[in-house]
Amino acid sequence: MQVPSVNPFAEFRHECEAVLADAVARALPEVKVDTFPLGKPSNPSFGQLASSLCFELAKQLKQKPNDLTALVVKAIDTSRFTLIEKVESTGGYINFRVNFSKFSSLTLESIKQLGAEYGFPKTETPLKIIVEHTSVNPLHPIHIGQARNPILGDSLARILKFRGHDVSRHYYIDDVGRQSSVIAYGYAKLGKPKPDEKIDHFIGKIYTITSCIVELNRLKRQLEVAKSVSANEEVAKLNKEISEWTAIAGELEEKHPKLFAALLAKIGEDANPEEEINKLNRAYEDGEPNAKKLIRDVSDLCLEGFRQTAKRVEIFYDSWDWESDFVWSSQVSDVLQKLKSTPFVFSEGGVLEFDADKVIQTLGLKAKLGLREGQEVPPLTLVRADGTTLYTTRDVAYTLWKFNQAEKVVNVIGMEQSLAQLQLKIALYALGYAKQAESFVHFAYNLVTLPGYKMSSRRGHYITFDEVLDEAIKRAYEEVSKRSPLLTEEEKQKIASFVGIGAVRYALVDVDTGKPVVFTWDRVLNFETNSAPYVQYTHARACSILRKAAKTPEKPECKFLAEQLEHELVLALASFPDMFIEAAEYLKPNMIADYSNALADKFNTFYNALPVIKADSTELCDARLALTDAIRTVLSNALNLIGVVAPEKM
Repeated sequence: MQVPSVNPFAEFRHECEAVLADAVARALPEVKVDTFPLGKPSNPSFGQLASSLCFELAKQLKQKPNDLTALVVKAIDTSRFTLIEKVESTGGYINFRVNFSKFSSLTLESIKQLGAEYGFPKTETPLKIIVEHTSVNPLHPIHIGQARNPILGDSLARILKFRGHDVSRHYYIDDVGRQSSVIAYGYAKLGKPKPDEKIDHFIGKIYTITSCIVELNRLKRQLEVAKSVSANEEVAKLNKEISEWTAIAGELEEKHPKLFAALLAKIGEDANPEEEINKLNRAYEDGEPNAKKLIRDVSDLCLEGFRQTAKRVEIFYDSWDWESDFVWSSQVSDVLQKLKSTPFVFSEGGVLEFDADKVIQTLGLKAKLGLREGQEVPPLTLVRADGTTLYTTRDVAYTLWKFNQAEKVVNVIGMEQSLAQLQLKIALYALGYAKQAESFVHFAYNLVTLPGYKMSSRRGHYITFDEVLDEAIKRAYEEVSKRSPLLTEEEKQKIASFVGIGAVRYALVDVDTGKPVVFTWDRVLNFETNSAPYVQYTHARACSILRKAAKTPEKPECKFLAEQLEHELVLALASFPDMFIEAAEYLKPNMIADYSNALADKFNTFYNALPVIKADSTELCDARLALTDAIRTVLSNALNLIGVVAPEKM
């Protein structure tokens, strides 16, 4: 039995490097070469790898590249190697052609033997890595605008784990701050009711209505003060804001009449609801027992809803980290004291500020942080005048805690938080944690947009992730029923579930993180191209072919795979490990989706052009079945990296 290779294309590349090194040593003994550059030619007709080495040598030796390539190629001896068929010189490049018969045999046999482990070379330097993701505030249900975070975070964690790292998934519960006090205040005013719907959806309604009523109350009190001192400009501004919030209140009352009326009556019992919320906020940060119990209880209720949603998309967490734990312990105060002892903290009007730009200048960090000349980073407020800390201050303590457990920290946080994440990294440098700062990664991503729909949390205008998943499953069911009417009802429901959920996961991963995801059902559930259903359907098609063939060839003769389409497929399968390494090293989960779609495209072209079961000979049939089986395995492995089910039937 052939020894399997975890990376067949790398085997070919290593052979090419060795052949090249040997030839240069013989043809140009006076020349010392440290690296032998190899890349894929722009035109596949030139071979599978090409080296530009002679262009570099030409400058050094003051000779023409063509003359040097001829010299090197003449000295090449491939007799000790199995995967190189031919070496040629073309326009100064040295081109290598693979022996497809042996290369196909190595690739297909490796995939067969390694199965679910194929394509995942392990790193030589495994690390303990914390991937913090999702971390939605426990105020309202996760909505589609936030759903990209857990999908990206989970995909990253899967990829890094398959790369051989020790990965832990963390959820940071942001339970400190005014927002948490607003929802706790509203919930307590209602008498801590039991919901008759999914708990996080119920909490979200209380939060939105409470916020609106409290804000209107605050603005009206400010208006009275402004009128009393004849501040006409302020009066006009406040009247405009009150008008906007009154319109929001009208919308919320129409949507949730009973809940709105109950909250309006209960909140109206307090002369100054804003002050009651501020008191609760200060009490919680101070660790007062009643405040702790109230806010923790409400947060836990919302988090239970989050857990239910995450379970639907097969996302789980190893650790739920409460922001308040860092405040109540000495960790946040310790960080503040250490920052105060540096020359980078100053007080202005009772507010404690961190001079991030001074750190950059003092420690010469501009290049390390990728900042342009003249680009300044604004100061970070550490502590407000009322003595309460800010989110980023607490996040410094949390980050140091994470580094006590891990060698690398990846924060999956939207790009709108880029400044705060940069200030956090600068604070690590200021505290003397340069190594940790350099192992801290802000994995930034762009927003999710829905054409024709503007989301607004304060208006309660958002489409929940649950609603999107429900709609995806419903639409998938309709499509599956149309395409496969003979399936049982149970089979249709099961398929609709993994197709709908897979479609949403794939759609939130396959766009480059720097670009927004434009979420449309036509794209998400497209069975014809670039979607999870398309790749899943391709995997199911491969499984169907293998079932119909009712045989698995033991030793297929890969020399019969002579068509260009077959060669392209073998190369794609052999290149999967290289693509995976790049996706893992550069944190690019979208590369996995791109690869899956490209492999599905190639296989469907092959299937439509060339018969498999009805091939011209038994030998050719066996070879194509082995190729189909390998494609099935690799598609499954790729989809698993982004949390999408690879079905046997659709």
